[in-house]
Amino acid sequence: MKMGLFRITVLLSVLSLVSGCASIGREFPSSQVSVITIGETTQRQIRSMFGAPWRVGIENGQRTWTYGHYQYSLFGEGSTEDLVVRFDNRGIVASYVFNTTEHQEGAPVAGQ
Repeated sequence: MKMGLFRITVLLSVLSLVSGCASIGREFPSSQVSVITIGETTQRQIRSMFGAPWRVGIENGQRTWTYGHYQYSLFGEGSTEDLVVRFDNRGIVASYVFNTTEHQEGAPVAGQ
């Protein structure tokens, strides 16, 4: 039984390497970015909309939460999305940045 599980694991690993794809981070509902309001949206609301952050940190004394999903491919185009939210000392959104490679030229980006 253990040998069968080992073989399946090795096979899946090899297939992953051969496909040339890698995924980092976690998917998040990027359609919700337009709902964020600077000076009003709270940490609790951000967590409710996007779930637990993928990374947390501090930038210029402000707590930051990062949501990101990055897919890379050796044989085709990859895709990336990330959202960095900065909170003031009250836990209210002070600023945010959303970036994606999934866009159409001339189309407005969420939050604009």
